[in-house]
Amino acid sequence: MGDAWHVEPGGDWVDHEDGPVRLRKVSVGSMDNNVYVVTCTATGASLVVDAAAEAGRIVEAIGDTEPVAVVQTHGHWDHVRAWDDLHDRHDLPVWGHPGDAELFPRSVDRGLSDGDVLDVGELSVEVMHVPGHTPGSCTYVVAGAQRTHLLTGDTLFPGGPGRTTSPEEFATIMDGLEARVFDRFDDETRVHPGHGDSTTLGAERPQLHAWRERGW
Repeated sequence: MGDAWHVEPGGDWVDHEDGPVRLRKVSVGSMDNNVYVVTCTATGASLVVDAAAEAGRIVEAIGDTEPVAVVQTHGHWDHVRAWDDLHDRHDLPVWGHPGDAELFPRSVDRGLSDGDVLDVGELSVEVMHVPGHTPGSCTYVVAGAQRTHLLTGDTLFPGGPGRTTSPEEFATIMDGLEARVFDRFDDETRVHPGHGDSTTLGAERPQLHAWRERGW
């Protein structure tokens, strides 16, 4: 497995263990959505990031872990298609930011706020609200032994921020990324987006000015 953490719909998932945390990445659905299972290696407790699609596949990826909840990076349709199935058939609560309430297919079981810390076994997963792609977009932060991991949904990809629909939204997402992400975390920090390959902040940092110039 290379640094890109490449997965494809219908293909195998990839695992990476970094001290106290194991990250499992699996691609699901027609939109090649990444779903992540963040597991505490000490206790087996886990957190599922995005109820994107193919609930059965997600349940397989959870495996023998003990899931605490599903957390949503945001509410766009391709990230919520397995919500009902995971909630109703597999008894998994779904948590998300209230800023995306109008996008979510139903009410969340727990509303998340910026700065919340989610206990997943012995892991602490921080909720970081970085709007712009949607009003309620969140990034989830978890520290491994070697590096910090950011599960960014559609807020940050290799090559730039997620799609915005106005200059104002673009300014919001860029301001948030610079102040909350690039100014806080080091170059070794791993970025795990909602679609496609993973990257590092070090690989993306030199492009920040070009992203600003490119605009929305």
